[in-house]
Amino acid sequence: MAVKAIALDIDGTLTNDKKVITPRTREALLAAQRLGIRLILSSGRPVQGLRALAAKLDLQNNDGLLVAFNGAHVVDVQTDEVLFDQPMPEDALCALVEHMHTFDVIPWITEGRNLYVERGMRHVITYRSEPFDIVEYERKHCDLDLIEVDSLLEVCDRPQDKLLCASEPEYLQKHWRAMYEPFTAALSGMFTADFYFEFMAPGIDKGHALAGALPKLGIDASEVVAFGDGQNDISMITWAGLGVAMDNAIDETKAAADMVTASNNEDGIALALEKILG
Repeated sequence: MAVKAIALDIDGTLTNDKKVITPRTREALLAAQRLGIRLILSSGRPVQGLRALAAKLDLQNNDGLLVAFNGAHVVDVQTDEVLFDQPMPEDALCALVEHMHTFDVIPWITEGRNLYVERGMRHVITYRSEPFDIVEYERKHCDLDLIEVDSLLEVCDRPQDKLLCASEPEYLQKHWRAMYEPFTAALSGMFTADFYFEFMAPGIDKGHALAGALPKLGIDASEVVAFGDGQNDISMITWAGLGVAMDNAIDETKAAADMVTASNNEDGIALALEKILG
């Protein structure tokens, strides 16, 4: 296939379990850009949480794109032009915030560099039998400033792309349907990690964002290779001309992919690109 763009999920795909891009994978992606191929970082993370990785891959000098908030927001790295944005309806978001108060979850909203959490809300979950400061984890890995507010409703009077809810994986598996059921017609909801369940505008996913942004740049789906590992990557993998699942991907993502490569800890992206690009 003639490849014009490579779309990459971040956590569990582009980065290894230590949250870094390995040298071999980085070089493979830099080499792809030297061939004129555009790189797209596509993640549930906010834009700010993608900028450091974009810089490591030199996207700012190679017409790279950032697909943030699971597809709700698409930005040209070089110009900062917003190519696509679809925030949540304000009435649905306000109702969702109130609804989340009835569950044992930690909700937050990220806007620009700010991570808004409610004052007095717990920050620690139990993960793999250990205490895990999930708020600090998000703040650190996305390079955000933590802002405490009395209620998230204080930031719901302006467009917001995502509400993230964190909790113990066992709790989310038990309660996500009750969390989501009143909003299935008004919002999109999905797992992006076993400790994250997230809400966006209706119809939002990574595939929808790419379908909306790339044709404007003269790139067809048949010219895109997409890599991912999670539930929120399936739409992107099935939309792209060639969808690649990591070996560490969930079974549902592997079933949707055209091929499976090695894991994120074994340079799966580099190995696949060596086969695809020659």
